[in-house]
Amino acid sequence: MKISSWGRLSQDKHHVISLSDHHQAAGLIQQSNPGICFGNGRSYGDVCLNPGGTLWQTSTLNRFIHFDEQTGRLRCEAGVLLRDIQRTLVPRGWMLPVTPGTQLITVGGAIANDVHGKNHHVLGSFGDHVHAFRLLKTDGTLLDCSPHTNLFKATIGGMGLTGIILDAELQLRAIKSPWLTTDTVPYHSLDEFFELADASEQAWEHTVSWIDCLSGSQARGIFLRANHADAAPAGNKAPSAKQLTMPLTPPLSLVNGLSLRPFNELYYRLQARKAGPSVAHYEPFSYPLDALQHWNRMYGPRGFYQYQCVVPRTNARDAIAALLDSIRHAGAGSFLAVLKTFGDRPAPGLLSFPMPGATLALDFPNKGSKTLQLFSVLDNIVREAGGRLYAAKDARMPADMFAAGYPNVPEFLTHRDPGISSAMSRRLFGS
Repeated sequence: MKISSWGRLSQDKHHVISLSDHHQAAGLIQQSNPGICFGNGRSYGDVCLNPGGTLWQTSTLNRFIHFDEQTGRLRCEAGVLLRDIQRTLVPRGWMLPVTPGTQLITVGGAIANDVHGKNHHVLGSFGDHVHAFRLLKTDGTLLDCSPHTNLFKATIGGMGLTGIILDAELQLRAIKSPWLTTDTVPYHSLDEFFELADASEQAWEHTVSWIDCLSGSQARGIFLRANHADAAPAGNKAPSAKQLTMPLTPPLSLVNGLSLRPFNELYYRLQARKAGPSVAHYEPFSYPLDALQHWNRMYGPRGFYQYQCVVPRTNARDAIAALLDSIRHAGAGSFLAVLKTFGDRPAPGLLSFPMPGATLALDFPNKGSKTLQLFSVLDNIVREAGGRLYAAKDARMPADMFAAGYPNVPEFLTHRDPGISSAMSRRLFGS
């Protein structure tokens, strides 16, 4: 079967084996390794791919096992979507503490990539709220992992390379309503962005900004911040369940030199008109792109890369400016450009991506060598700043850059399961 990840950079043949039952999983995996788990296919690059080899499909491990209404503790299988948890339990007063920009990912994928959201400075990353999980090694050994163990820390953010997560126990947070009180603030420089980010950390749980990737170091953007509301506002209704869809893949990317500048200008002006306080339901605020199915098709048949980096706060202002200037000079980027900050919190995983500093994420249409040449320029800026790239979004990071950005790699490799292999693991670590 031909499989691609969300970036649609390739479509390679894989031998796909569905894991739908705990009891059969060990036998199937022992007979078919090396392989890698594949959840809902929302990783952008090659972390979930194994061209010419085996994929263990985990989306069929999608059952809730137990939920404690008093404590908010949920046990569920690894293939459960975050969306299913949210839509089932938010009406009962409980919500996942941390989610990324899409809820269409599995619990196993969220753990393996230690995903983060807009509230890292308050609640950390997904791994901070995992209490335990069961890990199946490819030799058939079944292990119960808890936070005090080294294998637990290796698996959080471990790219699926330490074993197959069968189920997990998560701590949810209590909420009074699914609504958020929000504030929208246009900004006109990086200095203003960092001032807003710093000033918002104490009073606001969720902070994020859209940035015009063509504005360079003279950055302009829209800063969003939000807190959970105690009650639903009068007259506001939950968003419709109807979704739009990108019905086909256009012959050329819709994100190009002709469309990018006018779209960014229009988007900035429209969002700037919304400046000030408002209310929003958690779904459109947290997952705006989930409302458009197959939005990844807009980049055309060659697909797209996402480039997400984080740089330490001491170097963040200059590094982000240099990155934006390089992107503007290349006339590259996309409508989807996000700049936000991470808090000063210890990471739960050996290979967790967040670190104290600023993170910039952009999509780039695949233009072959031209795009890869730009990434080399961006890589050098990130390296010099002491930063790193996010493996969940990556499809081409050099191995030496990964090793430099993640100093815990040697310790992590002692926990790697020899029966697990992916395109990314071979690129970064060898076979």
